[in-house]
Amino acid sequence: MKFGIVTFPGSNCDYDAYHAVVDQLGETAAYLWHKDRDLQGADVVILPGGFSYGDYLRCGAIARFSPIMDAVAAHAARGAPVLAICNGFQIACEAGLLPGALLRNASLKYVCEQRHLRVETTDSRFTAGYEKGQVVRIPIAHGEGRYHADDATLDRLEAEDRVVFRYVGADGGSDDRSNPNGSLRDVAGILNEGRNVLGMMPHPERAVEPLVGSGDGLALFESIVARVAA
Repeated sequence: MKFGIVTFPGSNCDYDAYHAVVDQLGETAAYLWHKDRDLQGADVVILPGGFSYGDYLRCGAIARFSPIMDAVAAHAARGAPVLAICNGFQIACEAGLLPGALLRNASLKYVCEQRHLRVETTDSRFTAGYEKGQVVRIPIAHGEGRYHADDATLDRLEAEDRVVFRYVGADGGSDDRSNPNGSLRDVAGILNEGRNVLGMMPHPERAVEPLVGSGDGLALFESIVARVAA
C-alpha cells in the first residue's frame, strides 16, 4: 500500500507521518510537493500538520489553492481515504472536504501537550482498530484548533455518527478542563459524508511508539492499512 504525504511550505509533521507509515508499519510512502499535480499512485493521502504558507490570511487558506489540492479533492471524491491532521484539518475545511472551521483557541494561546480523546465511532476505516468509548492519549500542538460549526451542522455530524474523537479527561468524562481549545461539543475529529476523509487536530503520527509518550495513535494507521487492503 502506498501513502502520499503532502508537503506544503511550512509543513513540519510530514516526516513524522512518514515515520509512522514506513518505519512503524513497513508500508510505502512518497512525499508529494504542493506544486505537484498528481498523487504518484498513492492509495491514501495524508495532509500533515505544520504552518502551511506561514498561516498567512488564516490557517489553511492559501494551501487550499495549491495545485496538489485538485488531485486530493478528486481522490476524496472517488471515495479514497484522506487523513487530514492539525494544519491538514484546517486545509481540508478550507477546501470544502470537511464542514466547519478551526478558530483561534479560546485561551488565545498556543497549546502543546498530551491530551486524552474518546473514540466515538469505530465505523470508519480510520478507527476500526479501536473500541468505541476507548480513551487514548494523543498529543496536540496548535494555536487555532477550536472547531466551530453552526448548530445544524453539529447536529448532523452527531446524527450521522461522524464525530470520531472528543476531548475528555483521563476517566473519559468531559468538563471545562478536558477541552484544550474550546471546540464546540468537545469535537477533536470528524468525518466527511462519505466517511473517507478524517480531519483531526491531535497528532496520531506523534503517538506511534511508547518511547515518545504514547503508542495510542498506531491503531489509527493500522486501521487504515487493514481496511484499505480489504
